[in-house]
Amino acid sequence: MTESRIIVALDYPDAASANRLVTQLNPALCRLKVGKELFTAEGPAFVSTLVDKGYGVFLDLQFHDIPNTVAKACMIAGRLGVWMLNVHALGGRAMMAAAREAMDKFATPPLLTAVTILTSMDQHALGEIGLTGEVRSHVLNLARLADDCNLDGVVCSAQEASLLRTEFGNDFMLVTPGIRPADAGLDDQSRVLTPSEALRHGSSYLVIGRPITQAADPLSALHRIQTEIQNFRF
Repeated sequence: MTESRIIVALDYPDAASANRLVTQLNPALCRLKVGKELFTAEGPAFVSTLVDKGYGVFLDLQFHDIPNTVAKACMIAGRLGVWMLNVHALGGRAMMAAAREAMDKFATPPLLTAVTILTSMDQHALGEIGLTGEVRSHVLNLARLADDCNLDGVVCSAQEASLLRTEFGNDFMLVTPGIRPADAGLDDQSRVLTPSEALRHGSSYLVIGRPITQAADPLSALHRIQTEIQNFRF
């Protein structure tokens, strides 16, 4: 079976809610993302249960702190057996280098990615925090910094995927949230594409949340997306 490119975002407030979806799935259909809300509610033990069930888990905590603190957090996350974890590229070179060094201590290290600019932020939002220039320029600069630090790739908007794929080639991983099927709403995302559009732009993995998790039939929603993208290959 071809490796799934779908990462289902478990954006739930507790394990019971998340498990109602997880029990409908299996590790051959998708990977799972655990973010701040669910991790804060349930902690590392819940992540371990997903790993024990055979799921590839993307631990999306976006570590952003001084280098030593981030390195220690990455080490602990890596011991959970997660498939991927991330830091925030705005933490800078020293922080990302420390995270990379921590991951390299594992015989089989988790994939390490860096968030560039959040998909909820547009040009106006960047200006409000004092970042001038185009969103794409900031994404490219942060991705270059992540690549310099030997990270496996970045988390970015699918709208920037073609730019980054051209810049870094096929080995640089592009994880793209903000994916919305054509019949889904935008919710709180500003820079979005459909699953097939995202893959055409160069996305490696598609993070999909509410279009699956809040669907009347989540499993059917997942299958529809898989059907849409089944002709795309790594």
